[in-house]
Amino acid sequence: MKRDFVNFEDLNKDEVLQVLDYADYIKKNPFDSSVLKNKSIGLIFMKQSTRTRLSFEVGVHQLGGQPIYIQGSSTQLSRGEDIKDTARVMSRYLHGIVIRTYSHKEVEDLARYGSIPVINALTDYQHPCQVLADLQTIRERFGKLEGLKLAYIGDGNNMTNTLLIACAMMGINISVATPEWYEPNGKAVKKALDFAKETGVSVEILNDPEKAVKEADVLYTDVWVSMGQEGEKDKKKDFEGFTIDKELLKKANKNAVVMHCLPAHKGEEITEEVFEQFADVIFEQAENRLHAQKSLLNFIYRGGNI
Repeated sequence: MKRDFVNFEDLNKDEVLQVLDYADYIKKNPFDSSVLKNKSIGLIFMKQSTRTRLSFEVGVHQLGGQPIYIQGSSTQLSRGEDIKDTARVMSRYLHGIVIRTYSHKEVEDLARYGSIPVINALTDYQHPCQVLADLQTIRERFGKLEGLKLAYIGDGNNMTNTLLIACAMMGINISVATPEWYEPNGKAVKKALDFAKETGVSVEILNDPEKAVKEADVLYTDVWVSMGQEGEKDKKKDFEGFTIDKELLKKANKNAVVMHCLPAHKGEEITEEVFEQFADVIFEQAENRLHAQKSLLNFIYRGGNI
């Protein structure tokens, strides 16, 4: 049976740990697997990309496969072709689809009607591949996941939704601080609370950054204006006081680190001073996209056994 990775919770806790363990291994042994030999993976990008495109193209190549970049505007999808038809056609040419798009339902429909694995490389609801890399980075820094606290400061976007679910599943306490009316998706919050009942962690949705970062081991942020929202210029005014700066950092744990999924708008969600202080963490986080995604591909194409 094929495996898709549309939502972070498509993996259970043990499977996530399995992927993270192999990501650590493949980081040290980048050409040890040829699981995609003689396979072609379509990379559909309806949104612009730097890290996601590069990490998947390089990763598929290093695993022995053929990455095929497909710009969304060059396909019949841009002219209104039914996603169900696209899924069934691509299933006859390709061995897998990685898609970065706006609508989460599009990715769900691709997975539902396609007979090949589908990987969510970002939608407006979730960014699960990024969070796999984030977890790998956190574990590298602290030697564990369970019992830590992550504080997310900023917009309640796809990153917030995914981090809520992932942290609650993996035993990480999470506090989210957003301005009013910018809280994360209610569906994601509910899923996180359900996982929290199993793992015993705390999940907080706040409007006060100082409360959120108290006793935090990881401070995490993302841009205030996500791709596709560039016209919402007034939005930035609502985020005054939600910048990760030296003063906010002082209110977290002494050995706390700061993470950012990039690209960063320095001077908005994070000061340049704090960004440069934790640049080694942030760019390790970016590098780990490659390793975590290669591990995920191994998991999927080895039938969940790596």
